[in-house]
Amino acid sequence: MVIKMIIKSFGCKIRTIRESVGFSQNQLSDLTGITREQISRIENGQVNMTFNTIVKLGEALQTPLYELFNFEYLIDNSYKPFKLKPFVKWAGGKTQILDKIIELLPDNFETYYEPFLGGGALFLYLTPKKAIVSDYNKELMDSFRCFQDYKLFSDMIGKIKQHEFNHSEEYYYKIRDMDRKEYFKELPLSTIAARMIYLNKACFNGLYRVNSKGYFNVPSGKKDDVKAYDEALFNNLHLYLKNPNIKLLNGDFEKAVSTAKKGDFVYFDPPYDVFENKNGFTTYTKNEFGKDEQKRLSDVFKKLDKNGVYVMLSNHNTNYIKELYAGYNINVVKARRNINSKGSGRGHVEEVIITNYEK
Repeated sequence: MVIKMIIKSFGCKIRTIRESVGFSQNQLSDLTGITREQISRIENGQVNMTFNTIVKLGEALQTPLYELFNFEYLIDNSYKPFKLKPFVKWAGGKTQILDKIIELLPDNFETYYEPFLGGGALFLYLTPKKAIVSDYNKELMDSFRCFQDYKLFSDMIGKIKQHEFNHSEEYYYKIRDMDRKEYFKELPLSTIAARMIYLNKACFNGLYRVNSKGYFNVPSGKKDDVKAYDEALFNNLHLYLKNPNIKLLNGDFEKAVSTAKKGDFVYFDPPYDVFENKNGFTTYTKNEFGKDEQKRLSDVFKKLDKNGVYVMLSNHNTNYIKELYAGYNINVVKARRNINSKGSGRGHVEEVIITNYEK
């Protein structure tokens, strides 16, 4: 299984390098003497190559062999060849300001904690070897869990492919309404995860929203075709997340960071405080995250600070948030709000990245 995954990962890396230098498969074929059909099979992870073939590819792409095999060795003897990214789109995702967050990270830390995981953009960028990550959204964490276990992972992929094949307007609403059924909570994790990933890719604007009863209620994105399965990304996520030192939790943020100790790093990315006279987005779950929760979060932040934990928090640049974290390092950044039912509601807003340490 590991060898097969390495072959697939190697093929993905060849394709990535080829595309980055602007070569077509035909051009790479001319440079190496390897047929275009064989190059296609290599890039799709269907060929166990000879050393001679690998050398030809490296020379043509002007990439040393050690770089072609520059796989990070993980504790569980598996390999992660590329930086990872979220497999779902999530309101409040941090991909667009990731570079600003990275600039403010502590230089070194032990265990990584993220109790409002969402899509996990920072977590998946850092790929820490020891982490405890959590979210209150059970369906989301069930999806992450399916990447840890090979059987659940394989079952989930098969069901995602079925959703892709069966996709239509009528089918979308049929799958969306599954959580209204009494049997829904008893379904296998792979079924719940596949449904969530499919709905995330097929719904309007990639929005996750539930009503007061906890039912997913986002309308269809009216897409003719839906691509929910990304083979290279999914395989690499599986290789990384099956590391036994990556712990996945589901529940309250305070409990998720209860074991953090001096030298660890906690990143808080909660549902944001609401700007005055504006509607905020806090319906990731049926439980809204209001002022009282923001206050409780600031108390946890301060407790961790006293215990010598590195802490970072993202939020809107509101007066309330600045009051709660007065005395800490408050960095103001501009971010683009991309998830809104109206185009006029999208645009740049001010956010803050707050740390208890200097950079």
